[in-house]
Amino acid sequence: MKIEQIHHVAYRCKDAKETVEWYGKMLNMDFILAIAENHVPSTHEPDPYMHVFLDAGNANVLAFFELPTKPEMGRDPNTPIWVQHIAFKVKDRAELVEFKEHLEANGVDVLGVTDHSIFHSIYFFDPNGHRVELACPDPEEEAMLKRMDEVKWDMLNEWSETKRAPKHAEWLHKKELSDV
Repeated sequence: MKIEQIHHVAYRCKDAKETVEWYGKMLNMDFILAIAENHVPSTHEPDPYMHVFLDAGNANVLAFFELPTKPEMGRDPNTPIWVQHIAFKVKDRAELVEFKEHLEANGVDVLGVTDHSIFHSIYFFDPNGHRVELACPDPEEEAMLKRMDEVKWDMLNEWSETKRAPKHAEWLHKKELSDV
């Protein structure tokens, strides 16, 4: 058995229509499907909802639920705001910068471009308060990923034992690839 791909990722939203329009305008995602019922199919709980689906490219689907009878949505107060997010890949740095300029021109506060060595990112929030990241590959991504692959298990095992950042990939944020 093997998972083929993610079917969709679902988040809660404050307003389904606003969310669909925002993702269409800001990230050029097409609205592909809406499902609305008064009962939850899996639990049979009586609870009206609107479930909307957006095309995030390459058969990736981003979905949202609007739940008007539930308390206002919030965040886990024990998780830093930068941790929980969804990241989308864009072609290259030029397109990343183009998205940044587009978002800012439409009143969205954007953090970055942040250089993570393997990739470069910008960060912002959607109208629901969800953190969104757009990332593009670094031109040296393939070589860096090969080096990271060689140490991933050592890093994970060391982290598991010490809960301290292992030093196996310190070069990553220094972009020292001369020996690759």
